[in-house]
Amino acid sequence: MQWTLLVPLKALARAKSRLADTAGDGLRPGLALAFAQDTVAAALACAAVRSVAVVTDDSLAGRELAALGARIVPDEPEGGLNAALAHAASVVRSRSPESAVAALNADLPALRPLELARVLDAAAEFPRSFLPDAAAIGTTLLAAVPGRELLPAFGTASRARHRASGAVELGLDAVDSVRQDVDTGDDLRAALALGVGPRTAAAAARLLIPGQPGC
Repeated sequence: MQWTLLVPLKALARAKSRLADTAGDGLRPGLALAFAQDTVAAALACAAVRSVAVVTDDSLAGRELAALGARIVPDEPEGGLNAALAHAASVVRSRSPESAVAALNADLPALRPLELARVLDAAAEFPRSFLPDAAAIGTTLLAAVPGRELLPAFGTASRARHRASGAVELGLDAVDSVRQDVDTGDDLRAALALGVGPRTAAAAARLLIPGQPGC
């Protein structure tokens, strides 16, 4: 099964506020963009992915991610993340009604195409399914096969919310790169330990991160 991934990205100026103890105001937008670039590049390199649609109104992010091969979908209808993802899924399916769609976090800088393929292949076995994040509280991927609505419920404790919505939790091992999103300094250190993409590596090199070489 081939998938269209929906990757939501908020305005870079407001992104990654929880990294304030690790990256200053002047560095966080670039770091958030680097996360998204490495995520999208890895997703597009995945054999199970047909296309990637980035959901954003940030003009810089839109240009940079479109240059990688992503389609840009406006962040509508200004009703928050879940409404934007539902709208993006409807946009994709208005052109390709039989599309399998999956929402994927934009902050997975260590993402590996083969691990993503394993997750998507597992997701193809269920009408709706999700992968919990490394903290086992949130969600990094929510999938819906053709003919099923995505019904996103991202936000606080989204793992429990997606489970309650009827989505099947994917209990996969050895897919750490698909689980490791980055919200905090500790998350960034964990992603760096896994091995991040080149844009994140370059951006992180400008940070002083305790526990990393040279710090």
